[in-house]
Amino acid sequence: QVQLVESGGGSVQAGGSLRLSCAASGYTFRTNIMGWYRQAPGKEREAIAALAIGGGYTYYADSVKGRFTISQDNGKDTVYLQMTSLKPEDTGTYYCGVHPLRASWLRGEMLYWGQGTQVTVSS
Repeated sequence: QVQLVESGGGSVQAGGSLRLSCAASGYTFRTNIMGWYRQAPGKEREAIAALAIGGGYTYYADSVKGRFTISQDNGKDTVYLQMTSLKPEDTGTYYCGVHPLRASWLRGEMLYWGQGTQVTVSS
């Protein structure tokens, strides 16, 4: 059974930091694109950050460049999203997703999604 389990969400004040984790199991993720989407209330889900498992590719939305860092721990099949200098507009549910193809990942066509973790940034 494939599972993507997110953790690390919470409530912080603007300027604060959080680190999200996405732990994968039940699937061979060695050549996949894995990363994070965000969905704010009343808005569509948007791509935030992604990487190629094993290296060679990273993606960041313009809105988070310089503030968020995506990384991986291959030994644990886990991807992290370090979020700093958080803003109220970063509020939303953060979903981890995986797909073998970069273009599909960027279109939101995931092979698997996690259940989501809530991030709330207050001003």
